[in-house]
Amino acid sequence: MSNRKTGKPRKNPAISRPVNINLTEAIARARDALLANQKPDGHFVYELEADATIPAEYVLLEHYLDRIDPALQQKIGVYLRRIQGRDAQNPGGWPLFHGGAFDLSASVKAYFALKAIGDDPAGPHMVKARNLILERGGAERANVFTRIQLALFGAVPWSACPVMPVELMLMPPWFPINMRKVSYWSRTVMTPLLVLMVKRPRARNPRNIRVDELFRRAPAQITDYIRGPYRSLWGYVFKAVDSLLRRAEQYFPAASRARAIERAIEFTTTRLNGQDGLGGIYPAMANAAMMFDHLGDEEQFTIAWEAVRNLLVIREDEAYCQPCVSPVWDTALAAHALAECRADTALTRACEWLVPRQVLDIKGDWADNAPNVAPGGWAFQYNNAHYPDVDDTAVAAMVLHRSRNPAYATPIARARDWVLGMQSTNGAWGAFDINNDRQYLNHIPFADHGALLDPPTEDVTARCIAFLAQLNQPEDRPAIERGIAYLRATQKPDGSWFGRWGTNYIYGTWSVLCALNAAGVPPEDPAVTRACAWLLAKQRPDGGWGEDCETYASAPPGEFQGPAAASLPSQTAWAMLGLMAAGRAEDAALARASAFLQATQDDHGSWTDPAYNAVGFPRIFYLKYHGYARFFPLLALARLNRLAATNSRSVKFGF
Repeated sequence: MSNRKTGKPRKNPAISRPVNINLTEAIARARDALLANQKPDGHFVYELEADATIPAEYVLLEHYLDRIDPALQQKIGVYLRRIQGRDAQNPGGWPLFHGGAFDLSASVKAYFALKAIGDDPAGPHMVKARNLILERGGAERANVFTRIQLALFGAVPWSACPVMPVELMLMPPWFPINMRKVSYWSRTVMTPLLVLMVKRPRARNPRNIRVDELFRRAPAQITDYIRGPYRSLWGYVFKAVDSLLRRAEQYFPAASRARAIERAIEFTTTRLNGQDGLGGIYPAMANAAMMFDHLGDEEQFTIAWEAVRNLLVIREDEAYCQPCVSPVWDTALAAHALAECRADTALTRACEWLVPRQVLDIKGDWADNAPNVAPGGWAFQYNNAHYPDVDDTAVAAMVLHRSRNPAYATPIARARDWVLGMQSTNGAWGAFDINNDRQYLNHIPFADHGALLDPPTEDVTARCIAFLAQLNQPEDRPAIERGIAYLRATQKPDGSWFGRWGTNYIYGTWSVLCALNAAGVPPEDPAVTRACAWLLAKQRPDGGWGEDCETYASAPPGEFQGPAAASLPSQTAWAMLGLMAAGRAEDAALARASAFLQATQDDHGSWTDPAYNAVGFPRIFYLKYHGYARFFPLLALARLNRLAATNSRSVKFGF
């Protein structure tokens, strides 16, 4: 609000500069900024940034293949040096997210990459990194994927890696460990990797880069050390199995091994996915490229290599490699913001781009556990037909429904049928598979990252409930009620919900509150009131919300980590949307949050998240969606404005 006497904007005491509480103007500027990012064909795509590991692995891949691009590598070096830890918490290593704690495996890869680029090991930044790596136990304590990377370069013997026989490709569905029982990302990453682990190729490494100085013991002595999971009973069992396999593997029949390798090659070739890459994710693409390179299949190698190169973000002064691209997700989310601010022409263009990308003719790996369900989902990337994403599908279909265009009735119906068919037996939904929750598999030595599976989660479940509730078809009510029962059972004691795919409890709580609202759960419901109380208690003095990625490492589960985090525009928007879904549109907290967003809106009308806002794998791999701060604040402000204009307490849309 402005001062009536002077006409000047009043100062919000929680914010350092004057705030012009002109909501309509702020929305218009944010809308125009978003529209400026829409591609000519109607879609949106923003950078998706991970930590140091992916760009470091890309550098090493060029050295593995002897396809070194010196100019590009220098730019990646600039990026790796920029994100190197500089504070007391991490004086020289690399974190899993900006400002995070030291991570040994990420630091080993980043150091190795910088040395390959040409950085002098005697340089101050390299000395600091090396000392910290050695202080924390040396490269011999790195995780499995780092050990395999080192083995490919001959830096450690293959005996330093767990045994993963390629014969897993032949295991029947009833066998306790087989490729059908792991997640899509594990399947696509592991399949070409199994071939590499049995073939044991050596990187060309034309500059003969070695990192012996990162080890506390002679690398040749590093055998059979596997981290972590043996603290559980399953871990000890699988450790014993690993020891037996080491002795028995040499006696495996040659014919079955050859058949397994052929099965792995066939699997990879069938799902190679052109320029969009195997599984649409970097590790799978890189492993496929190395596998085809070793096999001498130039045609398939070229496809895989170009897919990897398509992930590069190259600027004038620096470069990095994305873990994947997110155009369907970005477009569907941006379209919800466009729908909220009534940008109808742009919304139509976004919807028209989404519709033909629905997967209607390929039964992907998900059909192993849902063979009678017809395809109808959307993938996360431009193309990834074998692996549609349940979350993307719900969000995309919701915005098609919001557009009220009768031409979209069939795509919406196909999405509905597929989402219903992907509901797990516990009433919840996972991201890519159904009933993918055999937790014992996370204890095999190869799975020291603890992310081999795709179990149902609260946030994806919330999105599916919201979609089905928005359609409001009576026959879907049993599925919705089973999902709501799951959400009630998983609410944390403090009232929040865990956010598996976004950071974290703010993300999960917002998602569930929107779903409960869409499903008709009243604001007075104890689950809703407890969640609102939790959100309100976490609002920061500046009016925003901020949650650190360390929240994923906290114990016990449900422990929010936010005091050291900055307020993020995206997280502030999530909290606002959750409170509005719960009928709290008139709460003073919403006015303070709106003031925060307007105060932090940049000169172009948009926002930037100063920190990471999502997760790939908790405690292992984190993400920063560069688009989140572009469309979520606009969605929240536009909804707040609409509720105020209509004197409504809440909105029934599920997103």
